[in-house]
Amino acid sequence: MPSLSAPEIVVTGIGVASGLGHGKASLLDGLLAGRDVFSVLSRPGRQAPDGRTAFMGVEMPDPPDLLPKRVARTAGFGARVAISVLDEAWREAGLDDVDPTRIGLVVGGSNLFSREQLLAVRDYAGRLAFVPPRHGHVFMDSDVCGLCTASFAIRGFANTVGAASASGAVAVILAAEALRGGRVDACVALGALQDVSYVDLLGFRALGALGSERFDGQPGRACRPFDAAHDGFLFGESCAALVLRRAGEAGPGYGALIGAAQVADGQRGPEPSPEGQKRAIALALAEAGLGAADIDHVNAHATGTPKGDETERETLLAMGLEHAWVNATKSILGHGLAAAGAVELATLLLQMRGGRLHPIRNLENPPEPGLRWVIGGPQPHRIRHALKLSFGFGGIDTALVVRSPEGGNHGL
Repeated sequence: MPSLSAPEIVVTGIGVASGLGHGKASLLDGLLAGRDVFSVLSRPGRQAPDGRTAFMGVEMPDPPDLLPKRVARTAGFGARVAISVLDEAWREAGLDDVDPTRIGLVVGGSNLFSREQLLAVRDYAGRLAFVPPRHGHVFMDSDVCGLCTASFAIRGFANTVGAASASGAVAVILAAEALRGGRVDACVALGALQDVSYVDLLGFRALGALGSERFDGQPGRACRPFDAAHDGFLFGESCAALVLRRAGEAGPGYGALIGAAQVADGQRGPEPSPEGQKRAIALALAEAGLGAADIDHVNAHATGTPKGDETERETLLAMGLEHAWVNATKSILGHGLAAAGAVELATLLLQMRGGRLHPIRNLENPPEPGLRWVIGGPQPHRIRHALKLSFGFGGIDTALVVRSPEGGNHGL
């Protein structure tokens, strides 16, 4: 049962960046259109130097220049993207009016700069005496915290949390806990850009998690969550910042986080755990004071790996969620890894406000027995209560329950 004394937590500001562009408008327009932004990855360090790889995925445009040039020169790509999304969320939430000592920041993600570390090894291998001082701190995930708090008036607390592909969702959970505990009056949950290198992608492929070469030459067809021809995820650059407040101090915002859970399922590697997923959903629903019948939309984790998709489908059926509309944001944006949970919660809230659900790209042959898939085009739907699922390597399962600002009382 929900705690009657716990303050309600709402999302009052959102900033996003993805392959669809920078900002909420380009994101929602692209999602509803099911726009194809997949291609062969071209950012330096994303393909093996011997030309043996042609990894596909999604890369975003460069972020707007918001930092002074002397600072921007010392900041990594992912850190500059973080500044861009935080700026959008900060302005929308009006955080200039909040006491800086009462604002917190939780950055979701770990090992965020591996591509740039690989490039540094390449560039300085023969001249180690010339490694610049900035390399003493920019390889650390905490540099995102430092750059954000140096650029914005955040003086409450700032830290990072690593939970693999559930990092963004865990950042949201920890930000909400900081608000409920009274530690701060506003808290930013930031799903950080995971800047992977070709070595990371080779590892994912060796693990059997990355999409194969079945769709070489057809990047737009390769990412296929829940489809019979799915064979792995495709990486996609993305990042999101969500500003959380107590409802009594900030109004209804985009929606209320009324239930959340993170559990450990005892798996070390990528194996999904149906028991862990069910337990996370049950705990989140219990905290929200809802049953499965109250959920009318599920934004699935849905990476496109056969084992992961099948386990998640079985979980949703076992939990009695076959009536809820289901979509899969990774089918359009790719898999943002550390960022995914926060980015996909942002897309859920934008769809909740807009009254339409985006389709699942490339879902041509869905499995049976099926769920209520969103296929072919945007689906008009006024969300009352939605469920967001995120799972991470290392046995991390999370579930978030969100209620619309209308309080789920618009009679659908």
